[in-house]
Amino acid sequence: MIPEMITTAYLSIGTNGYSESAQFISTQIALSQTELRRPEFYFSIMKKVLPDLMAVASDGVESGWDGYDARPVTKGTFDRAIAFLESLPNSIHTPTVGAEPDGHITFEWYSSPHRLLSVSVSPEGDLHYAALIGHNRAYGTEMFFGEAPKEILGLIRRIDVV
Repeated sequence: MIPEMITTAYLSIGTNGYSESAQFISTQIALSQTELRRPEFYFSIMKKVLPDLMAVASDGVESGWDGYDARPVTKGTFDRAIAFLESLPNSIHTPTVGAEPDGHITFEWYSSPHRLLSVSVSPEGDLHYAALIGHNRAYGTEMFFGEAPKEILGLIRRIDVV
C-alpha cells in the first residue's frame, strides 16, 4: 500500500518547461519513475538472497565440505554475512552467494566478464573484495562495523550498471 502511494504521488510530478534545466529535470524524473516501477525496489536484498545464503551455509557446515580440506562456514560468518546484506541499499541488484574453502561467505555481482565484484565476508568482520571494471582492478580489505563501506558500495554501483 505505501509503495503504491509513494509511486502514485511521485509519478504525478512533472514539468512543463522547455529550458535545458527543465528538460534535465524531466529526464531525471522519468529515470526515477522507471526505477520506482521495478518490483525489486521494494524488497530488501536480504529477502531475495536469504534462501541462497541459508543453502550455502547449510552445505558448508562440516569440515571438508568441498571434498578436500575446506573449513566450515561458522555461525559468526553467517551472522556477519546477514548484517552485511542488511546494510546494502535495496536499489542494487541481488548478488550470487557462495562459500569459500577458508570458511568465508562470498557475494558476487556480475555484469559481464569485465565488470564483476567479489566480496568475501570473514568471521572476524573483514570484507575482502576484488573487482574488475573494464581494464581497472580494485582490491582490498575493509572492516565491517554495521554499515557497508563506501569503497565497496562505490564498486557495487560501478558494476551494477543496467
